[in-house]
Amino acid sequence: MTEYEEFESPEELLKAKRKERQLRKGKKKQSLLKNLLRFLTGCAIVFCVYYASTLKGWYLPKEIFDSFDPAFIQVVDNKIVKIDKVKSIMKQVKVPSAPIYMADLNELKYKLTSLAPVDEVYIRRYAFPARILVIIREATPVITIAPDPKVKPVAAFTREGKLIIGADYLPLPEEYKTIKVLSYGNKGDDYRQWDVNKIRLIQKICKYVETFSHEKVEYVDMRNPDDIYVKIQTVPVRLGQLDSGVFERIKRIPSILPQVAKVKGKVKYIDLSWEKVNYLKLE
Repeated sequence: MTEYEEFESPEELLKAKRKERQLRKGKKKQSLLKNLLRFLTGCAIVFCVYYASTLKGWYLPKEIFDSFDPAFIQVVDNKIVKIDKVKSIMKQVKVPSAPIYMADLNELKYKLTSLAPVDEVYIRRYAFPARILVIIREATPVITIAPDPKVKPVAAFTREGKLIIGADYLPLPEEYKTIKVLSYGNKGDDYRQWDVNKIRLIQKICKYVETFSHEKVEYVDMRNPDDIYVKIQTVPVRLGQLDSGVFERIKRIPSILPQVAKVKGKVKYIDLSWEKVNYLKLE
């Protein structure tokens, strides 16, 4: 039986064909309508994304690095680097024109990280309004340099051996407990040429002196690099040259320190500069 034999008359066949054409037209219209809706929905999404991306809340104000408005910029954890120094650095950087989530802030980060006391800089971004949080991680100072015990430090060294110098960073906040070293910075022993090994040597000497004297080191006098003194609370200790035997000489402090009390007020320093002889130098 063919597909036409199931119909009893040509009229019924014609009606069936018309119905099929109407169904095909209906499906075609539905398909066109769906495609149109998809297109309109895509356009709407693109428009919304574009509109949202142009909102002011995504962009830092153009003059923000000059005005340093705290509503848009905050700097935290900077103790050595003064805020005025941070402001001067920011004035050298162009404010990004891109939305905050795409803004290139590497130049600002690089310039801040190049400052001597700074180890790392992290910049967090926020929107509506667009703003940044600058987190400064500073190195820890362990040594300060001064030409005289009564003079404020003119330089400092971190535990990694980085030199901090200049009025932008000094004097250090009181919370930093450092070893005070006296040095003129002359050609004989220019502290500007010291490296991390020299810093660690000074730290080790102070630790030895405090361990064997049971007193706090007030300062290390290195103004004559061939004749080093360490001032403890009771009396200065002359170490002489920082040679391979200096730590053995420091171990002799307990044997002579009690004698200082017997001649209190008359001792100029304890002399440990000789290899096998130690004595009190009187006023």
